[in-house]
Amino acid sequence: MKIICYKDKILKAINSVVKGVASKTTMPILEGILIQTNENEIKLTTYDLELGIEYIMECEIKEQGSTVVNAIMFSEIIRKLPDTEISIKINEKNLLEIECEGSLYKLATMNPEEFPELPKIEVENSIELDQSILKNMIRKTIFAVSSEENRPIFTGCLFEIQNNKLNIVAVDGFRLALRSIFLNKQTNDFSAVIPGKTLNEVNKILSDSFELVKIGVSKNQALFEMDNCKIVTRILDGEFLNYKNVIPENWETRVRVNKNNLQNCFERISLISSSSIEKEKKYPVKVTVDIGKVTISCTNQTGEAKEEMFISTEGKGLEAGFNPKYFLDSLKSIDDEEVFVEFGTNISPCLIKSVENKDYVYMILPIRLKEE
Repeated sequence: MKIICYKDKILKAINSVVKGVASKTTMPILEGILIQTNENEIKLTTYDLELGIEYIMECEIKEQGSTVVNAIMFSEIIRKLPDTEISIKINEKNLLEIECEGSLYKLATMNPEEFPELPKIEVENSIELDQSILKNMIRKTIFAVSSEENRPIFTGCLFEIQNNKLNIVAVDGFRLALRSIFLNKQTNDFSAVIPGKTLNEVNKILSDSFELVKIGVSKNQALFEMDNCKIVTRILDGEFLNYKNVIPENWETRVRVNKNNLQNCFERISLISSSSIEKEKKYPVKVTVDIGKVTISCTNQTGEAKEEMFISTEGKGLEAGFNPKYFLDSLKSIDDEEVFVEFGTNISPCLIKSVENKDYVYMILPIRLKEE
């Protein structure tokens, strides 16, 4: 095997597949990148037995062949080489030679025949949409995915197609993020929970373009196909939260507010809230709604902070406590100028919605305030 390619192209390919490399494994082959040539292109593959990524790129092929090389070492060497042509070949001792200007590196290789094949998915249902749309939908929900492994189903996002509408839902037990869009093509109803780890990698590879990404699912696997890249992942087992039953339909108190102004208030208040010696949960931010005014405040050992906003309010007065991080995560993902913030009681969920469109909703559970 011998190939010649430019650094920027091979580095883009490596960066696209490297997250499919196993980090903790007793199988050294899973710590490698499988490199295969085919006519005038090469295919890089990584697979940790849960997430597999393939990337195909054109380059100059001098000799056909295949090999497996340690992913971390290979990527770091390529990353630090000059921005010019790189020659990569297998020598007579079966070492991978990487040559660029005056640099020459030789790496041990592994048998490509021992590299496990990616699952061959027999797609039962699929959808297609613009890469930019999927990228936006993932960005607006992925932050609410749970990191708690004791509830594996919540470590992923629900992809649900109902009545030709795609809903992506993330929930971690304290908050919920829902983003929806109507599809252009008629498709069957189906649902699958995709691991958050996979979606983070998909999001990095997606472009802000009108080029299509195809999402296909089988019984226990999902497939993302875009440009010259393919990602295969397992689907999480279990029953996802019936989110439609937990999102309140009515509100008792509602405010209409400029999103950036509200975000700036929470960011300033967080300077006090998150600086506490004790856990942030014990010192929530207090939100007080009066007629025409919202007050956001926090008191702990570090000090006190208070922000007042004179805005449009409807309904009853209210006082409730919230984790400011959850508010900020939601607000940062919103592009609209104005939002509604809807409250029930001081112990029921709070909703953040757009004033203009109905394609997303965020739900945050309150924290019980200490008696003063």
